[in-house]
Amino acid sequence: MKNADAPKLTEAGSRDGAPSFNEAVSRDQLIGLLNEDLSREYQAIISYVVYSQALKGAQYMNIADELEKHAAEELNHALIVANQVDYLGGMPASTAKPVRTSEKATDMLKFDLENEIETIRNYRERVKQCEELGEYAVAEHIREILIDEQDHLIALATALGQDPPVITAVKGK
Repeated sequence: MKNADAPKLTEAGSRDGAPSFNEAVSRDQLIGLLNEDLSREYQAIISYVVYSQALKGAQYMNIADELEKHAAEELNHALIVANQVDYLGGMPASTAKPVRTSEKATDMLKFDLENEIETIRNYRERVKQCEELGEYAVAEHIREILIDEQDHLIALATALGQDPPVITAVKGK
């Protein structure tokens, strides 16, 4: 989209008018998409903190400790993404996506697993978008985050007694 009438992302990173899957993005759109990612990182920090304390039962003690570590890693991711948004000339987002809670430990772990799948899918797309814009250093920062996110996915799937899911791109997203 190269004309002046092309839809733009809002300051908060709304996807209203965002490019379709695999469509090149503008610098402003990348800032908006990274701000969505930043809001998802805030969500992950909150959910990992809450879930690590809310999991009950001896069978969840090891994963509770692991979730505390994940919370710290997600904070580091948030700082990295915020720095990249600033580098690109944007204002980092300040609100988290909603956090789902449950009384059931398995539900909380499933919520986290679903969030990690979405995060990995989005960051993979973000790497491509950064490279299309020639922002190779930003892409490298996102790749580093992807390593942690994949480790989180494996830990959550293992805690749920599942094989790690295969993540495929979603058309139209």
